Amino acid sequence: MMRLLVIGTTIALLTLVGCVTTPVEQAPRPRIDTVPAQSPAALSRTRAAVVRTAAKLVGATTIQSNGRRIAYDCAGVTRAIFLEHGIDLYHGSPADSNANGVRLIFAHVRRHGTVHQSPVAQPGDLVFFDNTWDFNGDGRLNDPLTHVGVVERVAPDGTVTFISRVADAIERHHMNLALPHVHKTADGRVLNDYIRRKRPGDPDGMGHLTGELFTFYGTRLGQ
Repeated sequence: MMRLLVIGTTIALLTLVGCVTTPVEQAPRPRIDTVPAQSPAALSRTRAAVVRTAAKLVGATTIQSNGRRIAYDCAGVTRAIFLEHGIDLYHGSPADSNANGVRLIFAHVRRHGTVHQSPVAQPGDLVFFDNTWDFNGDGRLNDPLTHVGVVERVAPDGTVTFISRVADAIERHHMNLALPHVHKTADGRVLNDYIRRKRPGDPDGMGHLTGELFTFYGTRLGQ
């Protein structure tokens, strides 16, 4: 097991920007129903350990694994979490000079695990997003696989809490695929956090919430 060193601090969110990648073909969005809550007793030891490692990174500003500094972006943070448990999410990915961390992780999970859009997510799963920023600068919604995080827990109403680096902070974020266009409930409970910054001139239909920009779950761990 690799040694994970974390230096923590409190950071204000300044901008909302996901990780970069190059465009790849997108799959059609499925219909998502309510997800049942996950019992901690039902988690495998590895899943529970991965979730604990992710939780320890909340608020961190510098990450090192086995004495090596890890890139402080969403892909680097996700990679560091799994490196602590002997899994390199970059390993075995095809050589591609245009690929960045999110795309490398997606390729790894597709090869060594399962990529899916089913309504069931488990703690320790990966969650991928499209179009969290305009990577190619053309103002269109054609930037897939731009962000990744690690699922921490799933609430009884299906709201997923995941841990990821957005802007300048590693924080907990929320996503509810049954109500993808709702930011908050009437009583103020967050269902979907903003993950893309709103800008003047955004095209019609552009999503900004996690539920709107979700694209895949990835399972790299055992059930």
